[in-house]
Amino acid sequence: MNYKTLPPCGYTCHDCHFYGKGCFGCQKTCGKPFWIADEKWDACPIFDCCVNEKVLEHCGLCPELPCETFLTLRDPDMTDEAFEKSLADRKALLLSRVKNN
Repeated sequence: MNYKTLPPCGYTCHDCHFYGKGCFGCQKTCGKPFWIADEKWDACPIFDCCVNEKVLEHCGLCPELPCETFLTLRDPDMTDEAFEKSLADRKALLLSRVKNN
């Protein structure tokens, strides 16, 4: 897996049905994917915190993982169970990136 193409939050952009169809991931858009236009932010809060404020490659390098932003920013269409699984998967992927750097 090419970890350099993954966003800081640990989500796998290639798994998203919007990837390549209007969205090319946070790395390419500097944390401003298409859905930001519908929100109150200038950039994704996770991307902004990790890359712009803390100057980290990804959240796995942050001692606060999982922080409040990481835990509260979620797809409103996800069930609680799906969100918990997503959090666990993303955290595991991020921590594996630390070990493989």
